[in-house]
Amino acid sequence: MTVLPAADRSVAMRTSVSSDKDTGGRSTIRLVDDTSTLSFEFTGVKAVDYPYANAELVFLDHAGKPALVDLSRYSAVSFDVTCTPTNTLAFGLLMFEDNVSVPGDYTTYRLAYSYYFCNERGEHLELDLARLRTDQWWFGTHQLSLAQQELAPTKVAKLCFGNTFQSPFGVLSKVQIKNVTLIGRDMRYMYLFWAFMIIAWPAYAFWFFRRHTQALLVDVEDKVRRDLPLVAYQQLSQDLHRDKEHSAILRFMATAYPNPELDVETMVSTLGISRNKINEILKAELGFTFSTYLNKLRLTEAARLLGEKEDSSVAEIAYAVGYRNVSYFNKLFKEEYGCTPKTFRKLREATPADLGS
Repeated sequence: MTVLPAADRSVAMRTSVSSDKDTGGRSTIRLVDDTSTLSFEFTGVKAVDYPYANAELVFLDHAGKPALVDLSRYSAVSFDVTCTPTNTLAFGLLMFEDNVSVPGDYTTYRLAYSYYFCNERGEHLELDLARLRTDQWWFGTHQLSLAQQELAPTKVAKLCFGNTFQSPFGVLSKVQIKNVTLIGRDMRYMYLFWAFMIIAWPAYAFWFFRRHTQALLVDVEDKVRRDLPLVAYQQLSQDLHRDKEHSAILRFMATAYPNPELDVETMVSTLGISRNKINEILKAELGFTFSTYLNKLRLTEAARLLGEKEDSSVAEIAYAVGYRNVSYFNKLFKEEYGCTPKTFRKLREATPADLGS
């Protein structure tokens, strides 16, 4: 919805100004233009606790009288602003609050606002209406809970542009605001979208699940094929054309991996090979450190057992490959294969016909 320039407005509005003079203050404000722009000058004076000077756009009904407008379909307001000197100003919605506000007495209305920065070079701003805030004193004055901060701009009386406590005092400030537009969406399209989603979602969910399962199966099969050379019994049966230390390390790990106490110190004391040498050989041979390769070896064995031993539980297989903690095993397995051990077993048992081609 266009607010400025005035010629493009889609609702009736008039311009007004207000200042703390209404409450005994000495701040002043003067309207310069309200047709193509909203231009005003103000001077803030610290004579009261909350000095203010506002330029306001008041909504009108067909008879030209102040009216309340529902802005709930709008999500943001955008405008261009220039000011001298550099300033921190506020934009706000002045709203009628049921059971609190007195019609026509704007001091009882709720002001929800947001700060913005401006200077003489000019800024283009877009402010989120859902993030407008209301001062705590307003809730205290009207004995309302702060939990009622949620904004429902269904009865808006004015759009306000004014100073803040960080605006310079005792200095003439000039502000020019133009191209004020309330941004929203046509809710009819939202209703159509949700109606479509309600109808289409079950079919999409079924299709997505099938496609996801197919992709996961392909990924698991590829992972198993790539990890096959790491299976422990394969390591033992291979004719390893490696030197004595290389063979000793790989064969030891291929037989000792089920031991939950296995660590690099055990290998050092058993094989008489230094820790650095063990890690150096594993890194050069397989691209892994000791702990990484040990987990890789255990998880590869677990994957093989899940496919071959249908009567064994996940916990039994976890213990069989050297894990004491089943939850930790499940976590590592999912990181390695992209699914839980139970899902992995189901995928290995599935056929292409089960999943659809």
